[in-house]
Amino acid sequence: MTIPVSAVMITAPASGQGKSMVTAALARLHRNAGRKVRVFKHGPDYLDPMMLEVASGQPVYQLHPWMTGEHECRWRVAEAAREADLILIEGAMGLFDGDPSSADLAKLLGIPALPVIDAGGMAQTFGALVQGLAHFDPELSVYQVIANKIGSPRHGDMLQEGLPQGISLLGAIPRSEAMHIPDRHLGLLQPAELDNLDQQLDAAAAVLEAAGLAELPKTITIAQVEPVKPEALLKGVRIAIARDLAFSFIYRANTDLLTAMGAELYYFSPLADSQLPQADALWLPGGYPELHGSTLANNTAMAEAIREFYEAGKPILAECGGLMACAEELSDKDGVVHRMLGLIPGRSTMEKRLQGIGLQSLTTQEGELRGHTFHRSSLDTPWQPVAQAWKQAGTVGEAVFCEKGLVASYFHGYFPSAPALVAALFRGEALTFHDNTEKTHA
Repeated sequence: MTIPVSAVMITAPASGQGKSMVTAALARLHRNAGRKVRVFKHGPDYLDPMMLEVASGQPVYQLHPWMTGEHECRWRVAEAAREADLILIEGAMGLFDGDPSSADLAKLLGIPALPVIDAGGMAQTFGALVQGLAHFDPELSVYQVIANKIGSPRHGDMLQEGLPQGISLLGAIPRSEAMHIPDRHLGLLQPAELDNLDQQLDAAAAVLEAAGLAELPKTITIAQVEPVKPEALLKGVRIAIARDLAFSFIYRANTDLLTAMGAELYYFSPLADSQLPQADALWLPGGYPELHGSTLANNTAMAEAIREFYEAGKPILAECGGLMACAEELSDKDGVVHRMLGLIPGRSTMEKRLQGIGLQSLTTQEGELRGHTFHRSSLDTPWQPVAQAWKQAGTVGEAVFCEKGLVASYFHGYFPSAPALVAALFRGEALTFHDNTEKTHA
C-alpha cells in the first residue's frame, strides 16, 4: 500500500546557504495556508528541530539511515504521510556531504531534492551549480531550485534565464532580516530565548509568498511501513529528566521510546527547582550549562539533591552538557570558574575550537547505541574511562566514565537504536562495554 503526499528534501550545495530558515519559513507559509505540515531533520541536530516545531506546530524527528536506521526513516515518513498535506525534510551540510548524505536519504525515501542556493554573489554561474547538483547522481530527482539572498528582481530573472533545461526556479528570495535567526557556538538560539519568533516566522513566510514559493511540491507516493513495537523493559521505572535552558538537547524519539517501554517521565529544572522528582533514575542531557554556570552554582539545594541521588547508587545518565555539570568545576568562555555538582573530579573548560564532532556508537552486550558528538568543551579529570565510543569511521571516539550508578560521556545517544541497552542503563544493570579495553562496570 502506498500513500500520496507532497514532499521534498530542502538541501543546499553547502552549509550556510540559508536552508534552515527557508525550511522553517516554508513550513509556516503552508501552515498559515491551512495545511498540515510535518517536518523532519536529516542527521543529529537539537536546535534546528526546536525552531521547526514552532514553525510547523507539529513534532519534529530525526531521519538518518545510519543513526536512526533505514526502517525507522521509512516508517516515520509513512506515518507522517497518512496525516500531512506536506512533508519537508531539512538536509544537513551540502547535498552530497556525509555518509549517508542528504542525497542518500532522499533516494532511500524516493523524495526529490530542492536545493537552496545563496545567489548573492553570482549570476550565470548559478545555472552551472544547479546543473552539477541535478546531474551528479542520476538516481536523485531534482526538478526545482530556490535562489536565496538575491539583490533585485532583475537578479532573479537572470538566475532563472540561466537554468538548465528541465529545472525551474521555485522562487527567488530577497535579502531580508526576517530570514535571519541569531546563533551561537553550537547553532541557533533556542526558541525560548527569542521573544518574537512566531512573528518573525510569519514575516519570513510572507517574504517567501511574495517570492513565489507558495506552490506545493509535486505529489509522490510513500510506501506504508509498520513500526517496531518495543518491549515494556522499563515498566514502572520513574525517570527524572533535566529540561530547561541549560539542559535541552533531547530527541523526541528518545523520550517516546522511554514512554513506549513503560517508563514514567518527570521533568525538572536544575536552574529553578530546589529538589528532584521522586525517581528511580536520572537523565542529565546536553545543553548549555556554560551559559548558566552562576545560576547552577548558586542552586545549592538542587546540587545537594543530585549528589544524594548519586551517593545512593541510583542510575544517572549524563550526556555532554550533563557531563560538564557533573564535574567539580566549569570554566566558561570568559574564563570564569563555577562550582558544579562534583560527581566527577576535575574541571570542564570551554575551548575556542570544536573538541568533538561526528557520528559515533557505543556497544555493550545489550546492543549498539548509535548517536553523535558535538562539543566545544574539554574535561580534565583523573578518572580513567571504562570504555570509548567509536567513530563511524572506525577510530576511537568519546570517553565513557562510570562510577556507582553514573554513566557520563560527551557522546549523545539515539535511544531507539538500542532499546535493550537504554533500558538496562536506566534500570542500573551492569553493562559490559565492547571496545579495545573490554572493561566492565557494575
